[in-house]
Amino acid sequence: MVTVLTAGHVNWDVTLRIDRLPVADGEASIRSQQQSGGGSAANVAATLAGLEVDVGLVGSVGDDDNGLLARHELEETGVSIDGVRIVEDAETAVKYLLVEDSGEVAVLGNDGVNEAVEPADLEPERIRAASHVHLTSQRPDTAAEIASIASEAGVTVSFDPGRRLGERDFGDALALADVIFVNDREAEAMLEAEYNDSAFDDRFVVVKHGADGALLHTPDGDHVHPGFEVETVDTAGAGDAFAAGFLATMVADDEFDPDRALEYANACGALTAGRKGARSVPSAAEVEAFLSDRH
Repeated sequence: MVTVLTAGHVNWDVTLRIDRLPVADGEASIRSQQQSGGGSAANVAATLAGLEVDVGLVGSVGDDDNGLLARHELEETGVSIDGVRIVEDAETAVKYLLVEDSGEVAVLGNDGVNEAVEPADLEPERIRAASHVHLTSQRPDTAAEIASIASEAGVTVSFDPGRRLGERDFGDALALADVIFVNDREAEAMLEAEYNDSAFDDRFVVVKHGADGALLHTPDGDHVHPGFEVETVDTAGAGDAFAAGFLATMVADDEFDPDRALEYANACGALTAGRKGARSVPSAAEVEAFLSDRH
């Protein structure tokens, strides 16, 4: 049994550090190249494992070398990959992350087989056995089915639909989510009005502001944390680390403290943004030391 089950994309990332993002007919210089596992669901799972939370993953990879590397890396971090489907004669999704000197990121890639898990492939008992389920970008019908199984079993659900929120119909999954993570742009796409006049006024909605912290809307009121000032090296994966930090406090505390959750989540995001690579997972000890220094 795992405490948190994450579900969504499992990728292999190739990070190219460049002097600047090229424009049309322009050219940029590659300063360095790094490869590691990626994908939002896998990133959140890896960070949760680093924060000493028992975590499992539902997703899919190909039977190629990249899929093997991705699975081995996750296992080494302590993530249970029993729910990861290996698709024969298929390629694992590869994302090319272009990181300029400011730390900002642009992404290129192929989807590969990171959405091969269909509703019929799910194992309901694996979902029901978790204490919490965290959904990331994936097939909308699969996300909805996971949320439905979890909700019916009394398992809380969070959802971070990511940058494709405006392109895909995640309505059924969003309707069942207890906690929703979005950035500023995604919040505008999701909400037609203020929280108190929306379909999400009875839920936790976490709006990530990047380096400027985050806002947590709850049915009892809003909470804000300004974030932490760090030297930004690479913003890839920082939002996933933020979500993992928030969830780690949510599942660990007998009485949920929204201000503590935001502070801890922002610390996780800041530590990740200050390092190279989307899979630069902070440990629980590192987060506590970071917060102790800032206090």
